[in-house]
Amino acid sequence: MTENKSHRNIESIDLLVLAFLFAGSGCAALIYEIVWYQLLEFVIGSTAISLGVLLATFMGGLCIGSIVLPRMTAPRRYHPLQVFASIELGIGACGLLVWWGTPFVDHLYLAAFGHGLPAILLRAMVASLCLLPPTVLMGASLPAAARWMETTRQGVSWMGLLYGANTVGAVFGSLLAGFYLLRIFDMATATYAAAAINATVALIASVLSQSASARAGSDGVDIANEQGAAPFAATAHPRPVYATIALSGACALGAETIWMRLLGLTMGATVYTFSILLAVFLVGLGVGGGAGAWLSRWVKSSTALGFSQLLLTLAIAWTAYMLADSLPYWPAAPTSGPWVTFRTDLLRAAAAMLPAALLWGASFPLALAAAAERDSDSARLVGGIYAANTGGAILGALVFGIVLIPCVGTLNSQRILIVLSAVSALCIFLPRVWPRRGYAVLCLLAASGIAVALAANLPRLPDDLVAYGRRFLTTKDYAKVLFTAEGLNSTIAVSDWDGVLQFHVSGKVEASTGSYDMRLQRTLGHLPALLHPNPRSVLVVGFGAGVTAGSFTLYPGIQRIVICEIEPLIPPVATRFFGPQNYNVLHDPRTQIVYDDARHFVLTTPEKFDIITSDPIHPWVKGSATLYTKEYFEMVKAHLNPGGLVTQWVPLYETDADTVKSEVATFFDVFPGGTIWANENQESGYDVFLLGSKDPITIDVDALQSRLDSPEYAGVVQSLSDVMLGSAVDLLSIYTSQASDLKPWLNGAVINRDRNLRLQYLAAMAVNNYLEATIYDQMLAYRMFPANLIKGSETSLRPLRAKLKPPPDPD
Repeated sequence: MTENKSHRNIESIDLLVLAFLFAGSGCAALIYEIVWYQLLEFVIGSTAISLGVLLATFMGGLCIGSIVLPRMTAPRRYHPLQVFASIELGIGACGLLVWWGTPFVDHLYLAAFGHGLPAILLRAMVASLCLLPPTVLMGASLPAAARWMETTRQGVSWMGLLYGANTVGAVFGSLLAGFYLLRIFDMATATYAAAAINATVALIASVLSQSASARAGSDGVDIANEQGAAPFAATAHPRPVYATIALSGACALGAETIWMRLLGLTMGATVYTFSILLAVFLVGLGVGGGAGAWLSRWVKSSTALGFSQLLLTLAIAWTAYMLADSLPYWPAAPTSGPWVTFRTDLLRAAAAMLPAALLWGASFPLALAAAAERDSDSARLVGGIYAANTGGAILGALVFGIVLIPCVGTLNSQRILIVLSAVSALCIFLPRVWPRRGYAVLCLLAASGIAVALAANLPRLPDDLVAYGRRFLTTKDYAKVLFTAEGLNSTIAVSDWDGVLQFHVSGKVEASTGSYDMRLQRTLGHLPALLHPNPRSVLVVGFGAGVTAGSFTLYPGIQRIVICEIEPLIPPVATRFFGPQNYNVLHDPRTQIVYDDARHFVLTTPEKFDIITSDPIHPWVKGSATLYTKEYFEMVKAHLNPGGLVTQWVPLYETDADTVKSEVATFFDVFPGGTIWANENQESGYDVFLLGSKDPITIDVDALQSRLDSPEYAGVVQSLSDVMLGSAVDLLSIYTSQASDLKPWLNGAVINRDRNLRLQYLAAMAVNNYLEATIYDQMLAYRMFPANLIKGSETSLRPLRAKLKPPPDPD
C-alpha cells in the first residue's frame, strides 16, 4: 500500500499533540497521588502496612483499568480520543470527590475501626473506596488512546512514546506538587490544579477527535490506523514477554522502595528529597520509554527486551556501589542555601538511579513491540502489558517493603533484585534456544554466573552512614557504631561517642545518654507528672531510648503507661542498650506497647489519659509534621482527662525561627494557656518543650517541694538530681515563657494544618541551619516572671525570680 504523505504529516502532528496530552495526564496523576497519600495517611495511618495498602490499591486500580477497558468498548463504536477525553473528565471528577469526601470516609472508618486482620481489611476497604474509581480510569487511559494506532512497528513505537510522555509529565507533576503547589499553597489548591489539567486535556482531546473523525470520514476509520508499515510477524512465545515485564515491574518498584530508604539516609529524608528522588526515577522511566519506543522500530524487540533485563543486573550493582562506596563520600554542598543542596541531591540521585531507571523505562515499549506479534487489538495489547507490569510492581513493592527489607535487609534485597533481573532475561532467551539444549544450558549458566558474581560482590553500607546519615563525613572518625538493624519502618543504630551512648533512627540521633539529652528526656515526663495532682494513666508518643517513658515508672500512683511506637525494632533494642537509663520500662507490668502510627492511634483509641507526652522525630522528616498540626493537638486535647497535661518536644537546632514559630503558634492555638520550658546546652539554647493543659493550672512551688520531700518520691528526686534538677526551684527554673507573653513574637506565624502541612516544607528548607542560640535568645527576650502561673511563699519565690529574671537589654 502506498502511504499518503499528507496523511502521514497530519498524523505525526496529531500524535505529537496526543503525547503532550498524555504528559498533562501524567502530571495530574502524580499531583493526585501525592495529595491522596497525604490525605489518606491521616485516616488509615502511615505505618508500612498502611502505606502498602495505599500503594497496592493505587496500582491495583491502574491494573484493573488497563484490563477492563479493552473488554468494555468496541473498537469502532467510539473514537478512541473521545473515550480518552471522557476518561480524563472522569479522573478530574473523581479527584474532586476524593478531596470533598475524605472527611465522611474518616467518620466511617472511626465508627468501624478494629484491630489485627480486621483493621488491615478495613484500611484496604477505605483505600479502595477512595482510590479505585479514579485509578481504574487512569489505568484505562493508555489502552483507550492506543486504539488510535495499529500494531505495526510505527504504531507500537507511538504507543511506547505515549507511555514515555505520560511518565515525563509525572516528573513535572512530582516537582510541581513538591516544590510549589504544596509548599506555597495547600492540598486543596493542588487538587483543583490537577482537576483543571484533566479538564484541559479532555477538551483538547475532544477537539482533536472531532478533527480526526472529519478527516477520516464518516466510517470512523482513523488516520493513525492507515500506516504504511507492515504488521509484525507472529511469534511462538508470547507468554515469556508478559512474565518478563511483570518481573521488570516488580524489580523497579522493589528497587525504588530500597533506594528511597537508602538515599534518604544520605540526603536527609525531607519532603523535597523524596520529590527529587521520585522525579529522577520517573525521568529515567520516561526517557528510557522514549528510547525504547524508537529502538523498537529498528531491532528485534524481544532480543532487546532480554538484553535490557540482563543489563539491569549491572545497573542494580552500579546503584548499590554508588550508595555504599561513592555518594556518602561526596563533599557536602556549600551552606549557601537549600537550593544549592537540592541541586547537589539531584546530581547524586541521577548518578545512582538513572542507569537502572532508563532500562526499566525502555522495557515497557520493547515488551509492547515483542507482544504485538500476537495481538491485533492495540488496546488489548497495551492493557495486557500494562497490567502485567503494574501487577508485578504491586507485588514487588509489597514484598520488598514489608517482607524482605525487615527480614533480610537492603543489601540482600538488592542481591535478590539482581537475581530476579537475570531470571527475567532468561524468560526471553531460554524459550528461543531451548530446542538446542547445549545453547540453553550455556545461556542459563551465563546468566546465573553474572547474577551470582554481581550479587556476591555488592558493597555493604557503612555503619556510620546508617547511624549518622547525611552527617556521615563529619562524624565517622569519632564514633564507634555498636549495633545496626533495618526494620519495617525505620533503620536504627546505636553508637558510642566518647562514652556517650547515642540512639539513631533513620540516620539521626534521636536520644543519648549525654547530659543535655537526658535532661530533656526526663523533664518531658517528670514535669507533667509532678504538676498533675494525681496522674494514673500516661500515653507516651515514641519510645526512643525509653527514658521519658521510664520516668513515669517512678510514680507509685501511675497505673498504666501506654507507649505508641511505629517501629517494632526500637523498644527491644533501646532496652538492651539503655535499660538502666529507662528503668527497664519495657518490662514494667504497667507498660503496654502499641505498634502503630501515633496519630492513627490517638485518632482511633477511645481511651483518655491524664498525661500525654510526645517526643516525635524532627518536623523536617517527611511525614512527621502530622504530629505538629492543629488537628492533631485537638485530638490530643480531646483524649485528656479533666486536669490532663500534654508535653511536646520542639527542636531549636537544624531549623529556623519561622519553623519554630509555626510549631509553637500551632500548639498555643489549641492550648492558649501553654508554656515553654527550656533544655539548655552550655547555657545556650538547644531545644525546648511545650506544656499545655486541658484546664487552667497553677503551680504552687511549696506544694511541689513538699511532694518531692515525700519518701515515696525518693526515686523521682534521684532521677531529677541526675540531671541537676533535684529541687522544685531547680525544676521550675527551666521555664522560658508563656503564650500570652510571646504573642508579639508569634505574630504572623503559620498555623500548621492537616490540609496544608506547611510545617514540613518550612522545616525542610532550614534543615542545615544552626540558629538555636539566636532563636532561644529571641524567646528569652519576652520572658517575664509568670506571676499568674507560679505561686508560693516569698522564701520559695525569691530564688526562682532571680533565675527567671528577664535577660539584660543588649543595648
